[in-house]
Order: sequence, then structure tokens, then C-alpha cells
Amino acid sequence: MFRDPHARRYRAMGTGLAVIVYVFLLAPLVVTVPMAFGPTNTLAFPPTSYSLDLFRIFFNSPAWLEPLFVSIKVALGSTALAMLAGVPAGYWIARHQFLGKGLIAGIIMSPLVVPTIVTALGLYFYFSYLRISATTLSLVLGHVMCTLPYVILMIVAGVNKLDRNLEFGAELMGAGSIRMFLTVVLPQLIPSLVSATLFAFLLSFDEVVISWFLAGTSTVTLPVRMFSALEWEVSPVIAAVSTLFMAVSLLVCTVTIALKKGAPVNG
Repeated sequence: MFRDPHARRYRAMGTGLAVIVYVFLLAPLVVTVPMAFGPTNTLAFPPTSYSLDLFRIFFNSPAWLEPLFVSIKVALGSTALAMLAGVPAGYWIARHQFLGKGLIAGIIMSPLVVPTIVTALGLYFYFSYLRISATTLSLVLGHVMCTLPYVILMIVAGVNKLDRNLEFGAELMGAGSIRMFLTVVLPQLIPSLVSATLFAFLLSFDEVVISWFLAGTSTVTLPVRMFSALEWEVSPVIAAVSTLFMAVSLLVCTVTIALKKGAPVNG
């Protein structure tokens, strides 16, 4: 069978380019993870010795644990609010046509296109005017701004895969809109709900720009603590924290992919 030599050359070039991109993306992992198991007195690659001392320092240091607890608390609060607002909003946007739908959807999704630092600065001035700046509440509300659009997008995508006949059937049998939503729609959306929850939690837990503008002395999140440590002290513990972040992100991505593969596709 005749094979075009140009096609083979293009395929080889594409493969080479893909390898270069993958190596570029994986380089931070290759460098950071080994350093997390290195000595406690310096950041060196490759490490001169290997141990779990940096992780022990992290889990036994109040200077690191307090920001961790703040991040978890803020992430849980913002995820809960984003899900409470995003699930019904996503369903309504996916299933209904109403005046100004495009404008409302554009406003909700605007944090995706507006630079994060612009959003953070606006939130800082707004919350300062309301006198809630540098509080846990301001961090939670600020994180909702960046997590809500993603929750809505994932819910809209999930709703678009559902069979509308089941909803029509429930309404014909006398179920009200709320009962139909709770008993028919939500059970089918469980994979999307879990994925959106995990993704929103991860986004909030990893947010640094908005947290930097809104954090106070007692509301420093873990990413802000890491950024401060890089700026004022090059602590090797940062490598351990970064490795933990990557492990959590990998876990969330794995669960999300598994849910997507296991989710039923309705016609």
C-alpha cells in the first residue's frame, strides 16, 4: 500500500510537537515533587537526600495549618453557595427562554473573561464600602464570583443531556415544578453535581489573586501564605504544600473523569 511521505512527515512533526508540549506541562511536576521529599534546609533539585520531614513540618506548624483551615472553611462555604445558586440557575438557563436571557447569562459568565485582578480590586473596594473586607464572609463571597460560572456551565451541560420527556411526564402526573426538579432532575444530575462540587471546591481552595486582595491578618488562605513565603522567605515547605495541592487536583480530576465516563447518556 502506497503511503504519502509528506503525511508521515507531518505525523512525525505533530507527534514531536505534542511531546514538547507534554514535557513543558509536566516539567513543574518533575521538579517540584522530588523537592518535596528533599532536605529541610534548602530547595534543591535533585535533592541531596530524601525524607518526609517537609510534610511533618507542614502538619506540625500552626503557621501553615491555620491558613489550611481557613482555605478549607472558605472553600466549603463558597462551594455551598455556588451550588445553591448555580444548580437552579443552570437548570433555568438550560430549560427556559426568557427576556434578557443572553444578557443575564453573559453577566453571570463575565468573571470568566474579566481579568481576575480587576475583579479582585472591584471586590476589595466594594467590600470595604460594606465594611466586611478582610473577613471570612468577604472571602467566601469573593470566591463565589469565580466558582459560580463554572458550576453553571457544568450544570447546563448536564441538563442538556437529560431526557425532557421524563420532566414532562412528571408534570403531567401532577408534580409541581419544585417537586419535579427535586425528584426527577436532581437524581439524574448526580454525576454533574458531584463534578461541579469538586471543581468549585478546588477552584476556591486554589484561588490566590482574590484571596490576596480580601484576606486579613486572621483570614490568610493557604495560597496567600505560600505566595508570602515565596516573597519573604524561600521556605522548602512550599514544595511539600505544592505537592499536596497537585495530589488533591489529581484526585479531583480523576473522580470527575470517572463520573463522566460512568454517567448515562439520555436521548
